[in-house]
Amino acid sequence: MPRQVFLYDPPDRFVAGTVGLPGRRSFFLQATAAGRTTSVALEKTQVAALAERIDELLDEVVRRTGGNAPVPAMAPTDVADTAPLDSPVEEEFRVGTMALAWDGEEERMIVEAQALVELDADSEEDLAEAEERLLQDEENGPPMLRVRLTGAQARAFAKRALDVVNAGRPPCPLCSLPLDPEGHVCPRQNGYRRGA
Repeated sequence: MPRQVFLYDPPDRFVAGTVGLPGRRSFFLQATAAGRTTSVALEKTQVAALAERIDELLDEVVRRTGGNAPVPAMAPTDVADTAPLDSPVEEEFRVGTMALAWDGEEERMIVEAQALVELDADSEEDLAEAEERLLQDEENGPPMLRVRLTGAQARAFAKRALDVVNAGRPPCPLCSLPLDPEGHVCPRQNGYRRGA
């Protein structure tokens, strides 16, 4: 079956967002353009890693170009997006692999999110080889979301994504574990953690 690529070049909107209450949130990337919307599910840690890597890559682009690339040092307020995800949020796939690149000619950040797939392998070498073949197969691979962003759009995405990740449950001041609305058994206060 041919690979399905959800291409947004450029998107009208590309954001990270959540559905649900803190502690039970589902995380999504959502791209919108020309009346179509694509939502893909991923883990909170993937959102945080993506945002951090985008900022790192943009900082490196600025450093290597001597500040000549059209990349702002901070997320511009005029492109900030604080609106919720567009409804309905319909998951196209769950993200397994993500990739980032900078297109120097077009001066665009390329974000790719590929669907999670199960690979059968007998050894670590076989698994690594199967993963590499899967990533290189442009024609028959798993579904992929590909988004091309300006430097300003990428900075704004990264800022919002980190804000979304940090908007969850507050940490306990003693043990740093998340505080639940129902209460919290702190291992630092009583020396042990009870089973649920």
